[in-house]
Amino acid sequence: MTNTTFADLGVAEPLCRALAAQNYVNPTPIQAQSIPALLEGRDLLGLAQTGTGKTAAFALPILQQLAATNEKREPKCARALILAPTRELALQISKSFETYGKHYKLRQAVIFGGVNQFRQVRSMAGGVDILVATPGRLLDLMNQKHIELRRTSILVLDEADRMLDMGFVRDVKKIIAALPRKRQSLLFSATMPKSIEHLAAEILTDPARVEVTPEVVTVDKIDQRVMHVDGKRKRELLAKLLDDTDLSRVIVFTRTKHCANRVSEQLDKSGVPSEAIHGNKSQGARQRALDNFRNGKARVLVATDIAARGIDVTGITHVINYELPNEPESYVHRIGRTARAGKSGIAVSFCDNAERAHLKSIEKLTKRPLTVVDTTEWLGEQIVVPAGEPVAPKRNGRGGGPRNGGGGNRNQPGKQRRFGGKPNAGNRGQRNAKKGEQPQSRRQSAGA
Repeated sequence: MTNTTFADLGVAEPLCRALAAQNYVNPTPIQAQSIPALLEGRDLLGLAQTGTGKTAAFALPILQQLAATNEKREPKCARALILAPTRELALQISKSFETYGKHYKLRQAVIFGGVNQFRQVRSMAGGVDILVATPGRLLDLMNQKHIELRRTSILVLDEADRMLDMGFVRDVKKIIAALPRKRQSLLFSATMPKSIEHLAAEILTDPARVEVTPEVVTVDKIDQRVMHVDGKRKRELLAKLLDDTDLSRVIVFTRTKHCANRVSEQLDKSGVPSEAIHGNKSQGARQRALDNFRNGKARVLVATDIAARGIDVTGITHVINYELPNEPESYVHRIGRTARAGKSGIAVSFCDNAERAHLKSIEKLTKRPLTVVDTTEWLGEQIVVPAGEPVAPKRNGRGGGPRNGGGGNRNQPGKQRRFGGKPNAGNRGQRNAKKGEQPQSRRQSAGA
């Protein structure tokens, strides 16, 4: 598709002009496959990883169709509705519609929770062409009679799997029930569990199916590594990894809001500028955190899974899973924050004894083992464990491993490069050697 242009797909000239201003010349695979079908008015089921360009894949046809029909707006109504799981993703989608549709006189609004509803109610008073919303706040305003969906002819469910993971399934179904039966419906998802299959069957009619997700569901350009570490030493390990300045823009993921706050506070105390972002933060605080991360004031963003999708920050060099997610699909979305727009990236996961099962589930989903990294350089001990096999690490780093050092175990580490991509020259082991000390390299195996 490298020689295909947006004009070749039938995209109108005003949209092509807006795309050219953003240096978007050639469509991505999901755009090339989706746009013609959507311009024909077909329903669509799109399966694609984050960062593949799916927002433009649905935004361009929607803008073109709304501009072509040019129907009169009605108070409190929206002609097109895009549902997104998080406020960050909703804002990002809204910004994309604004960028692509700058040569059209279409009105849009974005609705999400965590802020006062006054401005959102006012923005809907005269009606809009495009409404981007999170399910909870939208349903709330519908119940208050501030929003009506009787004139909505286009529905998009973006990141549908994440929407269901966050518990929005009932809200989504109530919203869909309020829509006209005759409409164009689009569903985009990064994964295809049974729940999404059932939802797609309910809301889509003879859909075109576009799938650009390969059998390996993680981005190929992401170097994925795991470090087996005692849970009590994760803070120490994180601090030592961040000594490497090549980790210049990093997202650290935790499972809980409390842990995110604690890790961010500790990084600040150690001289590493960071911000925390999670569901308990107000919208203003979350936006300030993202702005500081984007402009470089914060080197590290510590986040719960609410930030795994919808955060559009360029140049993220590393993703660190401080805690492995309970759901393996969340791992895919987390690490998808790096290696965007064709660039490479590194994802490092910390794994303690209690997280062995999570690691095994991740490797089953991604169909590849994560590369095990020797922790000797950072912690003075190394723990090598086949994924899913429990072990109780000894603090002195000793253990009875195989005499041949593992005999080619699939997770056996070879010579590792620094996480910034530099060789080991100047690393901690060699600095100790200069002092006459030998870095520890004993391996501990399952059953030790």
